[in-house]
Amino acid sequence: MYLRLENISKCFNSFVANDNISFSVDAGKIHGILGENGAGKTTLMNIISGLYQPDSGKIYLEDKPVKITSPNAAIKLGIGMIYQHFMLVPKLTVTENIILGRENSWSLNLEEKQQEIAALSQAYGLEINPTDKIENLPVGTQQRVEIIKVLYRQAQLLILDEPTAVLTPTEVKLLINILRQLAAAGKTIIFISHKLEEVINLCDTVTVIRRGKVVATTTAKEVTSQQLAELMVGREVVLQVNKSAFVPGKVIVSVQNLSVVNDRNIPAIRNVSFELRAGEILGIAGVDGNGQRELADAMAGLKTINKGKIELNNSCTHQKIGYIPENRQKMGLVLQFSIAQNLILNTFKNLPFCRTFLLQPSAIKNHAQVAMQEFDIRATGEDIKVSQLSGGNQQKVVLARELAGEPNLIIAMQPTRGLDVGATSAVHSQLLAQRDRGAAILYISTELEEVMAMSDRIAVIYRGEFVAILDAQTATIEEIGLLMAGGTRRG
Repeated sequence: MYLRLENISKCFNSFVANDNISFSVDAGKIHGILGENGAGKTTLMNIISGLYQPDSGKIYLEDKPVKITSPNAAIKLGIGMIYQHFMLVPKLTVTENIILGRENSWSLNLEEKQQEIAALSQAYGLEINPTDKIENLPVGTQQRVEIIKVLYRQAQLLILDEPTAVLTPTEVKLLINILRQLAAAGKTIIFISHKLEEVINLCDTVTVIRRGKVVATTTAKEVTSQQLAELMVGREVVLQVNKSAFVPGKVIVSVQNLSVVNDRNIPAIRNVSFELRAGEILGIAGVDGNGQRELADAMAGLKTINKGKIELNNSCTHQKIGYIPENRQKMGLVLQFSIAQNLILNTFKNLPFCRTFLLQPSAIKNHAQVAMQEFDIRATGEDIKVSQLSGGNQQKVVLARELAGEPNLIIAMQPTRGLDVGATSAVHSQLLAQRDRGAAILYISTELEEVMAMSDRIAVIYRGEFVAILDAQTATIEEIGLLMAGGTRRG
C-alpha cells in the first residue's frame, strides 16, 4: 500500500468539501477518482499535493504518517500533480520547462540536462525532443512534458486531473499506454476523469465521491459505466443520447468562404463554407484551439468577418440566435447578479420585464421561477447569486436564457465542459428538444464521443479549415481522430 487517507475533512466556512474521506492506493496501481462537479475531488487532490491542509484526518505514505505542508513538501515526498491546464512556459524549451525551479547551480550545463531528459523520456517511452519550444508542440506532446517534469522530480505518486480533456482519440490511446507503462515500472497513479469508460478500461480500482463523502470503492472490473454514473449522482442517469431521425428542413444559415482572425490578428478561420438546416445539429470536431472559438463568435455576430459572408434565412420570422459561450463564468453570466437577473440579461428592456423604463420585479421573479422548474436549476430561490451555484446549475441558467423565445439558430460552444454525467445529460436533453422543435444547432465540443452522439453531420476542423464534413451515422472515431490530428482528407 503506497498511499492511505484516514478520515480527511476540509471545510470552507460552513461548506463541507471533504467529509471523513478514507481510501488507499496500492503501489504500482492506477486508482480512479470519480464524482460530480462540486463533489470534493479537487479539494482532496489539493490536500494530497500540498496546496491545502486538512482540518482533520491523516495521510500515510508507505504506512508512515506525513504532513504535506506545501507543494514543495509534496514534491520532496515524491508526489507530482499534473493539472488539466498545463503549467508550462510557451517560449521556453522542453528542457528549460522541466528544470525550471529545480536547478540552483550557477554553472548549469544545459546540454548535459538535455541528454539527461532525453534518456529519461526514452526510458519511459515518452518520446520528446528536449530542444523543442513548448509553443511549437501539439497538446498531446505538451502533456508528455508535464509527465516527464514530475518524473524528473522523482515522483513516485502521479496525480492526473482530467488528463484526456484536450486530447485527440489517438493521443488518448498513447497516454493510456504511457500510464500503464508507468504503473508497470512501479509508479502509483491517481486518475481523475469524467469519462467513465476510460476509468473502467484504465484503472485497477475506483473511488466514487458524492457531496464530499466516499460512497464506494470498487475494482474497475466489477462495475459498469451505468453503475458508476448512478453512484456519482445518487439517482438513475440516462447515458445514451436518444435522438429522433434526422428530417432536414429549410436552410437556416449559409456560410460562404468565411475567414476570421483571432485577437492577435492571426488567421483563425480560413475559407469555411457550409449550410445548416432546420432540425439539424452540425457538430464541429477538433482539438481545442483550431479556430472553434472564432467561428462561434463570428456566427453569433460578436466577431468581425474578414472575408466571406454569413447569411441567415430572411424568411424566418423573428430571426433569433441563442449563444451558449465557451466559458460560462466569464462570458455567459454576471456572477454577482442573481439567477433572476441573469435570466433576463438579453431581454430586460422588453415587456413584460420593463414598462416605461422601469423594471418589473414580479414579472422577473415569475419568469425565473418558471425557468428554474423547466431547466431543473437547483437553488433555494431565484434571488441567489449565480456565483453560489455549481457549474452544472450555472450552465442551466445560461441554457434557460439562451433557449428562451425559441431561437432559430443555436450556437453551443463546449456546452458540457467540466460538467458531470447528470448535468451533461440535462444539457443534451434540452438541445435535442430544440432540434426536434426545428432549431438549427451548431454543436462545438472537444468531446468527440459527444459530437458523434449528438450530431447529424460532423465537420472536422484543423488549423481553421473544415477538412471534411461527414455523415454522423457512418463516420468512425478513428477516421475523425485522424482528421483532427491533420491526417489525410477523406476522398
